Amino acid sequence: MKIRVPAALLMALVISGCANTPDEEGWRSSQKKEFLEMLKEDRYASVCEQQPLYEKVKQTENSRLMSKLLVEYTENLANGCIDLQKFREVQAAKKKRKIESHYDLYLQKVDSTRILAQIKAGQTVENILKPYLPATEQFPKLVKTYHALQDNESVTPEQLRILRLNIERTKIMRSDLGEDYALVNIPEFMVRIKKGEQTALKSAVIVGQKDLQTPVFAEPMQYITLNPQWGVPDSIARNEIIPKVLKDPAYLARNNMVIRRDYNLDSQNVSLSDVNLAAYRGGRGAVPFKFIERPSERNVLGRIKFIFPNSHAVYMHDTQGKSLFKREVRTFSHGCVRVEKPNEMLIYIASNFTAETPESIMEKYESLKTHHIPLKKRMMVHTAYLTSYVDSNGTVLMFNDIYGFDRDQVLNFQ
Repeated sequence: MKIRVPAALLMALVISGCANTPDEEGWRSSQKKEFLEMLKEDRYASVCEQQPLYEKVKQTENSRLMSKLLVEYTENLANGCIDLQKFREVQAAKKKRKIESHYDLYLQKVDSTRILAQIKAGQTVENILKPYLPATEQFPKLVKTYHALQDNESVTPEQLRILRLNIERTKIMRSDLGEDYALVNIPEFMVRIKKGEQTALKSAVIVGQKDLQTPVFAEPMQYITLNPQWGVPDSIARNEIIPKVLKDPAYLARNNMVIRRDYNLDSQNVSLSDVNLAAYRGGRGAVPFKFIERPSERNVLGRIKFIFPNSHAVYMHDTQGKSLFKREVRTFSHGCVRVEKPNEMLIYIASNFTAETPESIMEKYESLKTHHIPLKKRMMVHTAYLTSYVDSNGTVLMFNDIYGFDRDQVLNFQ
């Protein structure tokens, strides 16, 4: 039995089939159409410095140029459009001025050969770009806000630049964000405990001083310390503790502090008569003895530390200085993050990420003895620097540039 196919339908099938046949660069018409629509709206805010190349692609639809642009667009999506070389130079200059400023860059490798092979294999552009999309929910929120405000006459060019700069910052955050994570937004003086896009808990925080900045980085939380001792860092020992002890030898006893050979309270005791304190007053470098404040209700770290081991020796902790949370600008620490609601955070994390119950964790807390509670479930901690943040209501929040990164980070276009 023969089936007659109308000539018009047959011609349409032939044309359709030919139109989606890969060209010599491997592009199908459907992929070209998809990519051009993506570029027209700059869906992922990643055309950046490739605007001249985009104009050529738009005019010619040249497949070779389109391949080049796709690789560049992916690179910008993966690693942002901030001039990182200039930023590194600025950071190096700060270091020479004795300013402690650290901003870890989490860059991804973009394999151009793989991308072009994916095009030839017929994958959609959306699917090719997916692995490079920033994981934080702030990325799509900020992009949507940025596009919506571009033609708004009440928004200044500078406000648009800051919005765009924060989009780029989400691109250089650590990509393994985690389903459950803590986000410390430094210029907002806020930490949020996130579960996906939902905020389970939030608390005001105190961050580092302008010359002792809280670093921007990410690491998994590994354990909680209850009733911690404070092992005084050598820099603080040299510049704060030793001058006070030289002036007032009773300072240590009054502040529940002792001197040891290392940061172990059970290690060899060192008496003031055994050391030449004046030789280690001021300056930098290691101190061959250590000051330790014993655990107590008055310990400078409070009663709780949240530890995510890192090269910056930074953590979140309780504090005795509760009155400082009334300040609008809270840059008072030596780099660590002081939490206003440490007990609420303790109960939430212990209940959801450790083997402890609220009852057992509070029993250890009340003991005034030091306990280290390991996390059994992964929880990332991201310290971020977002001077623009879109909240759960879609409201754009803008914050002061306390460390000067809005000035120091320059877009590689505009």
